[in-house]
Amino acid sequence: MRITLQHLTKSFPSRNKKSGEEVVAVNDLDIEIPDGKLIGLLGPSGCGKSTTLYMISGLQKPTSGKILFGDKDVTSLEPEHRGVGLVFQNYALYPHLTVKQNILFPLQNLKGEEKLTKEEMLDRAQHAADLVQIGELMDRKPSELSGGQQQRVAIARALVKTPRVLLLDEPLSNLDARLRLQTREEIRRIQRETGVTTVFVTHDQEEAMSISDMIVVMKEGVVQQIGEPQSVYDDPGNLFVAQFLGTPPINTFDGRVDHGKLFIGEDAVMDVDAPDGEVAVGVRPEGFVPSESGKLTGKLVNIEVMGRDCSVVFENSASRKPSVRAIIDADIRVTPGENNVVRFDLKRNKVFIFNNETGERIRF
Repeated sequence: MRITLQHLTKSFPSRNKKSGEEVVAVNDLDIEIPDGKLIGLLGPSGCGKSTTLYMISGLQKPTSGKILFGDKDVTSLEPEHRGVGLVFQNYALYPHLTVKQNILFPLQNLKGEEKLTKEEMLDRAQHAADLVQIGELMDRKPSELSGGQQQRVAIARALVKTPRVLLLDEPLSNLDARLRLQTREEIRRIQRETGVTTVFVTHDQEEAMSISDMIVVMKEGVVQQIGEPQSVYDDPGNLFVAQFLGTPPINTFDGRVDHGKLFIGEDAVMDVDAPDGEVAVGVRPEGFVPSESGKLTGKLVNIEVMGRDCSVVFENSASRKPSVRAIIDADIRVTPGENNVVRFDLKRNKVFIFNNETGERIRF
């Protein structure tokens, strides 16, 4: 099911009654979610991603704009008639019901032509449970399950009605690191097997990049960039996107362009075709190449070996953070020079420059 959001806006009344100003949670959102794809809505807390999800589900009504499923306008349609499955962050399972009863619950409320026989409901529930690999846990209560198993029950309950759209609101945030990795792989597998259009809300960029076909990066209710995860990482449109994507995060410096040269501090690091002026410079951690004649200098703080990679942590007076982190192959030797100075050349495709005031990308 293709989902189209046309100029979608959601405002809430201000808590400060004296000011009377509304709080705009989602501002003129205009995106198309292709049929059968898994889309990640990504951004920091308060950016409007969950509000967007709840408007798609019908739990919240937009202040203005339209929501289309295929060619059908569902903006005013009640949630139960939209054909969506919604998985909440806290699972929202009924503690007094078994796994089977939790999964069956949505089917028991179907009426009219949609009403199923008891055998059909049991078959569907078992199929949904098997799909998320909890078929043998049907008689347990939620309190007898791990966090990961409870999340699978919530997903099975959302899938049992064979929804046209599956909506996931930060479904992994309550799981530990290992379970989070395992469960996100399961979500990707389930989505591919069912082919259902899925919208996945998260503030964790690693989660979004690892399983999404496309990501939508949001900030303060406004879309910053849309695209395939790797494309957005490799080609950020502004400083916010560049800083939000990447682990470890991008290194940022105060820089300037002067007569075709890009300077970081006093170091002329590369030739660029860009207008003269003060700029912000971003360098991905993997963008550093140790070299005895390297143009960027710094004072070595530490070398952290992490198996196949190592982090070279150094100080640079132009850095906007206390230290700079370079990720290099563990086989490469980094030998500091006099006064513990290390030198690097920079990979051109891992260096980005941005307007200091607007944060917009300056291409060179």
